[in-house]
Amino acid sequence: MAQARGFEALGVSDVELAGDAARLDRWLETGMHGEMGYMSRHGTKRTRPGELVPGTLRVLSARMNYWPSQARDAHEALGDDQAGYVSRYALGRDYHKLLRNSLQGLSDDIVARVGPMGYRVFVDSGPVLEKALARNAGLGWIGKHTNLIARDAGSYFFIGEILTDLPLPVDEAASAHCGTCSACIPACPTGAITAPYRLDARRCISYLTIELHGAIPVELRRMLGNRRCDCRASGLQGAAPARQLAAQPVVRVDGRGIPGAHRGLGDPPHRLRAVAAKHRGGLGQCTGDGGKPHRPGWARGRCLGAGSRARGMGSRGARAARGQRLASQRATPAGRERAQDLRP
Repeated sequence: MAQARGFEALGVSDVELAGDAARLDRWLETGMHGEMGYMSRHGTKRTRPGELVPGTLRVLSARMNYWPSQARDAHEALGDDQAGYVSRYALGRDYHKLLRNSLQGLSDDIVARVGPMGYRVFVDSGPVLEKALARNAGLGWIGKHTNLIARDAGSYFFIGEILTDLPLPVDEAASAHCGTCSACIPACPTGAITAPYRLDARRCISYLTIELHGAIPVELRRMLGNRRCDCRASGLQGAAPARQLAAQPVVRVDGRGIPGAHRGLGDPPHRLRAVAAKHRGGLGQCTGDGGKPHRPGWARGRCLGAGSRARGMGSRGARAARGQRLASQRATPAGRERAQDLRP
């Protein structure tokens, strides 16, 4: 059933997370979560699924790969000073919706098979310690860089959860296989991995380009290079290709580092305007297709300003006007060249 819904792996774990809860508490006490106040906002619900969803006995963790086998080499893209590097997970459709729909479909399949059950689906939508739960469900181990690793997919996959009251048999937890390897620590461009299994989010590129409200600290900007959203730069080339996700790892930008077009829900160009402003010391303001300044809604892959609607495209009239504008731009040699650069 899980494979039919697009998942590469599925596992079941119990709700015991005492050891992980202690590690989370120590991390929060050091302040390494920076401005991510939501990491401590929910008390013990994050580490006690039964408090988050009363009656929860088991957690089903599901994995969906997103490595596109036909993508441009990541290291080549990082060396291109005329391009902005965007992590592959941020390209294509909004993965939150894609996974949620697949998990909901899987839940419906389970109900059809075993009868009514109490459950709730999560995809970055609540205080869930998802990497620890996925490890306990046998989906992979947590590496020294604090990401989940699977033998057959590296770290290039999404995970989501179904919290349920079904007393399902649990899977064997994954064992760690990093051994003496610590290559991920010096590989971090900003030195965010301060020790094995310890990440200072305040130096993490993902945090700096997505979570941080203000400008990126001056001393860290040069370390980012041409990265504009997260840092994923290497992985297992042979992993299963992504389902319904784009495969373009870079976005061409103009001389100011601002994208030349916006291609819809989940695509990075519109959001990259804010990141370019953060690099220049601004507050990440974005005008959007609606023409009114506002802050971008990064987490949901869309713009949330007053001038735009759910797809970040503005009104019907604005969409039509934008189409005419792009058509006229493509009529020129420069416009055709830029359209070629932006084509998925």
